[in-house]
Amino acid sequence: MDCTRQHALVTGASTGMGRAIAGSLARRGFHVFATVRRSEDGQALSGEFPGQLTPLLMDVTERGQVSDGAQLVAEHVAQRGLDVLVNNAGVGVAWPLELVPLDKFRRQFEVNVDGQLAVTQAFLPLIRVARGRIIMIGSIADRLTPPFIGPLAATKHALLALTEALRLELTPWHIRVVLIEPGNIRTEAGGKFERDAAEALQEFSPEGRALYGTAFRAMTSRFGARHERGSDPQVVADVVVKAIESPNPRARYLVGKDAHLFALAAKLPPRVLDPLRQMVFGLR
Repeated sequence: MDCTRQHALVTGASTGMGRAIAGSLARRGFHVFATVRRSEDGQALSGEFPGQLTPLLMDVTERGQVSDGAQLVAEHVAQRGLDVLVNNAGVGVAWPLELVPLDKFRRQFEVNVDGQLAVTQAFLPLIRVARGRIIMIGSIADRLTPPFIGPLAATKHALLALTEALRLELTPWHIRVVLIEPGNIRTEAGGKFERDAAEALQEFSPEGRALYGTAFRAMTSRFGARHERGSDPQVVADVVVKAIESPNPRARYLVGKDAHLFALAAKLPPRVLDPLRQMVFGLR
């Protein structure tokens, strides 16, 4: 097809930040390819933005689906290339590091790190054609790690490293790579986090519950409440649009409730920061 519009791919667009980002870009005239894992989510999105949004069934951990998605997009954009890639797909796990099953730990990296790189590799030839931009949706957890969020925070630190390396490596082609670091954002993921944490607690051994149960319940309850009071996902979408449209975007953008506060706190020395984190997350 000889489509003259700008094109964007947004991963993890079914709900929350991904959906808000896909909607914002569609409203600004982009033809948006939005990845989902369920066909009904794709139907809902395309129905909301008819003619502006094309859903793609894609699990970022399935190389065949990623490859098929890249081929479909390439056939559509022809010689225009891809103007924007927004890597948003991700999952979150809360466990004490002493107890977390290694298969769950590996799954965090498979989705949040390996999957982001797989999508980036698959779509970079199209990005290079358009001299487009890559937007990574990270987390304030790449600066400040809460207790029991070690598995998730580890992937966000890794994503920061990938983003920094990509930003430098793609400079010769004038491809901008930007990291968005949301703080507390009110999404469906907050409720899922609490449900998953409750299920995780049931998987603790009796010894594990004796060691961590009280502190884990206190932390996950406070963590979930903070997300319920968080910013609307649209604030993240607005910053993504800003990073795309700015002629000279920043390397990193903090956005959402508590993001700047946590970034400031992260600069404190551990002897000050550790007691503060213990107090905030109910560990003392």
